[in-house]
Amino acid sequence: MYLISVVVLLILAPVVSIVAEFVTGAVPPDLIGVIGKWMTFWAVGVRLFMAGVRQTAQPSFTAKDIFQIDDPRAGGLVREIGFGNLAMGLLGLASFLKPEWLVPAAIVGGLYYGLAGLGHVVKGERNAKENIAMLTDFLAFIVLAVFVVMRGLY
Repeated sequence: MYLISVVVLLILAPVVSIVAEFVTGAVPPDLIGVIGKWMTFWAVGVRLFMAGVRQTAQPSFTAKDIFQIDDPRAGGLVREIGFGNLAMGLLGLASFLKPEWLVPAAIVGGLYYGLAGLGHVVKGERNAKENIAMLTDFLAFIVLAVFVVMRGLY
């Protein structure tokens, strides 16, 4: 289920949204802007918000299944991480309604994904879910960084 949700939220949903926007003709020819909008909405908004909900409601999943920590005391830390994900996710979702928040949401979410990916790298030995998380963290970071550089810092 984890792999499916990651593929849907980081690849399938953004691609379908981008294609739909171009097919309907509802967008000017700004490919970078459209990619940034939908990647920020799905990867930062929906994915991080959903992760935050799960981490605050069921911290043992992240502790045990992702980080292989079987200690109930880890729940407090995971819950705190969840609060951060909820906040970033809400910013990503809000950027859909407030376009001027798009670049800040992409910066915050992109930095989070890049740093999380590096955290997986320096850890060394990883399980399959950590490898998926690491690869998709870097994918999100790269797409969001390109968007910010090409669109947000001019």
